[in-house]
Amino acid sequence: MSRPNFLFFITDQQRADYLGCAGHPIVKTPNIDGLAANGTRFDRFYVASPVCMPNRASLLTGRFPSTHGLRHNGCDLSIRANTFTDVLRAGGYRTALIGKSHVQPMTGIDSQKRYKPDELGVIKEAWKAEEADYDQEDPSRYASPEFFKIRTPYYGYDHVDMVTNHSDQCNGHYYQWLKSKTNQADFWRDKANQLPHDYVCPQAVRTPIPEELYPTSFIRDRAIDYINASKGDDQPFFAFVSFPDPHHPFTPPGKYWDMYSPEDFHPRLPYEAHKNPTPPMRWLHDHWTKGTRQAQTQEAFMANERETREAMALSCGMITMIDDAIGSVINALKAAGKYENTVIVFNSDHGDYLGDFNLMLKGAIMLDSINNVSMIWSDPADRTARVSHALSSTIDLAPSIIDRAGLKPYWGIQGKSLLGNVAGSHELRDELVIEYEDTQPRMGFEKSAVVRTLITADHRLTLYKGMPWGELYDRRTDPDDTHNVWDDPAYAGVRAELTERLVHELMENVDKSPHARRRA
Repeated sequence: MSRPNFLFFITDQQRADYLGCAGHPIVKTPNIDGLAANGTRFDRFYVASPVCMPNRASLLTGRFPSTHGLRHNGCDLSIRANTFTDVLRAGGYRTALIGKSHVQPMTGIDSQKRYKPDELGVIKEAWKAEEADYDQEDPSRYASPEFFKIRTPYYGYDHVDMVTNHSDQCNGHYYQWLKSKTNQADFWRDKANQLPHDYVCPQAVRTPIPEELYPTSFIRDRAIDYINASKGDDQPFFAFVSFPDPHHPFTPPGKYWDMYSPEDFHPRLPYEAHKNPTPPMRWLHDHWTKGTRQAQTQEAFMANERETREAMALSCGMITMIDDAIGSVINALKAAGKYENTVIVFNSDHGDYLGDFNLMLKGAIMLDSINNVSMIWSDPADRTARVSHALSSTIDLAPSIIDRAGLKPYWGIQGKSLLGNVAGSHELRDELVIEYEDTQPRMGFEKSAVVRTLITADHRLTLYKGMPWGELYDRRTDPDDTHNVWDDPAYAGVRAELTERLVHELMENVDKSPHARRRA
């Protein structure tokens, strides 16, 4: 068989259990379910970090955020970083980014500095600034009607159709395209002009943008254009098709807005289900009950049952729209005669609390709802339906794709190839690490939270830098993390053992690149 093409679908902020093939009783995802019926679904696949930018950089590099340097939102992935798309491109592949990238800042909003203005001298950082353009995803680049041409290769991508931001507020090439299609673009994107509705969920916006002009449709059509352009071309391609939904705000357009009734949804775990909530959980609960929550920002907050049901229903509308788009792209792949030699992957960059313990969005509380995401690998070499229980991570995607393309990895990749697991093996690793670093103090933390989590077959251990408390859950008897046994004397030995294992993992994950040039 010739070298395969790759069609990689990724969503933004989608929990692993929000697919029909993962057992969700309501959401309709027949096309993604079809990938699982013709491939391997990984049910213990975890992010390297439950935040957009760090995890997307880990996907590209096969390295942890603490190693590749994009530790939290607002940083840049250095142009010096090698990516698996660089390897594919060097190996003769055409490479395309269609949709959301988010390895450079996309908001245009300056970050809150961690140091005081007079605290440092003229030189403020440990590394000299690189002479590079790190504003290629900045909204200012797309304010003009003239199409902004991104400098390529862009982290290994030759072709780029850029979409930034989320929901009906997407920017980038999409925004330039939308303004070329209608003079109503800015009017439609203004929340004050949303269509009437009776939802009370924070960040629920009934967008007037028609379905065919919504970002999901733009990405679908650009992906189809790219596939159609490959007809008759024997050069293999890698296409990264990246949807900004179902990330909040919740803005499914047209028929997708009321496709699902909130009355059909039931939050799994109320706050009261947790026997001993952690300080950040208690902090969020206190602000919710006092009426001082911040529910219109990017920060985690708590919501009541009605608000949660509505968010669930709207998220499912966004997911089903993505599924419909994926079906159209796969049909185009088949029509182009490429399906029989294309590996198709489905993944998400992180999840959403979406009602667990009344929580919404994401943050420093390390629940599976934000850390465990979907990963489906449908391979033309063997489209047998399987479910792999291997403990796997976002950092494993880069080496897996390089391996499947028949190429060699670069020194410093920290992930492992999943091809053996795609073929049926459940063996990969005994534990994995998840990193989290916040950009500012919030959720009751006096300093920006720095968090490390160890996941094993039986437990979750989470340490918070500088905190006298932590989390330990025995998932053999408590799969939903409702009883923190961190301080339980009966688990003192387990806590010590897992802490030691975490330390060894952190030591292993220290950057080993570049390789030494000389003995000394």
